[in-house]
Amino acid sequence: MAALEVILGIGQRDPEQVFHDLATTIQERDLATFEHCRRVARLSERLARRMGWSPYEAHRLGLAALVHDLGKTWIGNDILFKESALSEEERLQMEQHPLMGARVLVGYELDSFFVEVVLHHHEAYDGSGYPWGLSGEDIPLGARMLSVADVYDALTSARPYKEALSPEAARQYVLTEAGRRFDPRIVRGFVSLLEPEADSAITRTLMALPRLRVEQEEDTREPEPLQRSPSGPLAPVGS
Repeated sequence: MAALEVILGIGQRDPEQVFHDLATTIQERDLATFEHCRRVARLSERLARRMGWSPYEAHRLGLAALVHDLGKTWIGNDILFKESALSEEERLQMEQHPLMGARVLVGYELDSFFVEVVLHHHEAYDGSGYPWGLSGEDIPLGARMLSVADVYDALTSARPYKEALSPEAARQYVLTEAGRRFDPRIVRGFVSLLEPEADSAITRTLMALPRLRVEQEEDTREPEPLQRSPSGPLAPVGS
């Protein structure tokens, strides 16, 4: 019943609670995807802080990352749990998951930041990604950061159809994809985050700061809907 209430938008509408409820639906559908989302959320939040975002901004990115694969809960078991490489047709179906996840978030009238991060986290810096083939800085910054964290965790995680890469091998892959799949500036920040002293340096900096409570102001704006485009299933308002 809890999952049904989340899908229908019944009950608690607090944004923070919505994200955690949606994460629960992912957990109930596929534990491996849920654990992946949790790791990517933590990594994305750390990366955002490394790139100069405030704790509040970084936490928002972490919330988006927590549900970035929400759309996979609508993918059939024969594809989601397949133990071999996907066929071309199956791959195209899987590539619909950012659109599906974004549609769910639109239904909750959440800030467009969250919708855009989920929708565009598989775009590539050189324009070869999906679902819209955006490139460079046309890809929302949060989605560019999430993309690196997402791929790194996927590479270092074992799946039924592949073995996990070592952290060093995954790091080298991220470096080679700078300027192609990933924003080079974000790659530099991410690689520095992997250095042994990175976490301790951030911790020392944060401990020296005064404790602040950041409150989110109530957003009274009308939600920005996704619109159909001749060039793709959805298009941003004003495109």
